[in-house]
Amino acid sequence: MYLGFAIILAAWALALGSPLTLLGVVAFVLYMNRFQIAPEEWALEALFGESFVRYRARVRRWI
Repeated sequence: MYLGFAIILAAWALALGSPLTLLGVVAFVLYMNRFQIAPEEWALEALFGESFVRYRARVRRWI
């Protein structure tokens, strides 16, 4: 889902034709990694334990 949002933001930035709008895409990715995805992973690891650790080792973060 987050990858889809990033792709939509990148397409929008390219459509606007301003290099500065690409900074929004970079900011989105950095923000999501730090404040959304990391806390979700911590919660999932607490909930599912070793099963989630194995899953996380097999699957890339931004699929």
